[in-house]
Amino acid sequence: MSVERTLTILKPDCVKKGLIGEVTKRIQEAGFRIVAMKMMQLTPTTAGGFYAVHKERPFYGELCDFMSSGPCVPMVLEKENAVSDFRALIGATNPAEAEEGTIRADFADSVGENIIHGSDSVENGQLESNYFFAESDIVAVKGV
Repeated sequence: MSVERTLTILKPDCVKKGLIGEVTKRIQEAGFRIVAMKMMQLTPTTAGGFYAVHKERPFYGELCDFMSSGPCVPMVLEKENAVSDFRALIGATNPAEAEEGTIRADFADSVGENIIHGSDSVENGQLESNYFFAESDIVAVKGV
């Protein structure tokens, strides 16, 4: 099995609740290497570009408003089987349906404010990582 990359975003509700450290700790304890990370404020246009795949969905406007409502922390993660392992770590989009002990079950308030984003495929992980980071921003981390 080869090492995969996936993108996560600690969403504005995660930042507002002061959970950056706790969530990042859980990510690292699960064996993920953080190879790129920054804090930023998305604009409605930037959020809209990132979530363009959902443009025709009824929640698109609310999602863009929420994602541009405060700072967020995008990160590129590496690990064998990164995408599926990360999806398991964060839990279902609806925190009421997320398994006990997952990030969303423990910290999220609703489907709309669910603390964290995780890529849903290896291909999307690459595309989404490229949305926020140039390849030159990604740093090899050894020994983790």
